[in-house]
Amino acid sequence: MSTSSNDTPLIAGKVRLLPSLLAADFSQLGAQANLALESGAHGLHADVMDGRFVPPITFGADITKAVVDATNGARVDAHLMIVEPERQIEAFAKAGVRGITVHAETCPHLHRVLGQIRDAGLEAGVAINPGTPVTEVLRYLVPLIDRVLVMTVNPGWGGQKFIQEGLDKVHKVSRILHAYGSDAWIQVDGGVSPANAAALAKHGATELVAGSAVYKGDVKANIEAIKQAIETELSV
Repeated sequence: MSTSSNDTPLIAGKVRLLPSLLAADFSQLGAQANLALESGAHGLHADVMDGRFVPPITFGADITKAVVDATNGARVDAHLMIVEPERQIEAFAKAGVRGITVHAETCPHLHRVLGQIRDAGLEAGVAINPGTPVTEVLRYLVPLIDRVLVMTVNPGWGGQKFIQEGLDKVHKVSRILHAYGSDAWIQVDGGVSPANAAALAKHGATELVAGSAVYKGDVKANIEAIKQAIETELSV
């Protein structure tokens, strides 16, 4: 995990920053995606919502493919906040995403779905809501997991307040993965900002998803602020 797919050096040698397209201006999504990448992001995070698992509806595989095409095949990972995600894996694989993350809460046959993602040639991720215990979800799945996404807000809307207890959860995931000898990415999504980015990294996070903290205001300056907060803290 030395460098990212777009060859941008990892923050403090171990952390990737993936801006969430949910906070971008949808009227110029391609330009907004490229702006984040040109400003030092390591890839992009596509929040896919179906109006069932979470109230809002965002976009699907076609729009995600348009972003992949507009960025010349940059890393785009799909976070499927949807019921029956197994029905959409083929479509998102064809869209060109690098990884698919599904919610433990929507998959009664989670082991099978993670295997399905792997069989499609993609990185397989499992997302865990704030109220979901991590140990029972991960115990028998670690060999199939490339990414654990710890939600630090309840999924559905951008711009929510960070749930502080998420720090302990990130640390617990880190300990579990270490115990199993896994180098899966530990991703955090929800309320990530320069104020908590360093603490998340110190607790074990290796991927940070930031929406409003990147796209509200000066994108380049916002990305630099998150990176600088981590670099300053972890270099001490």
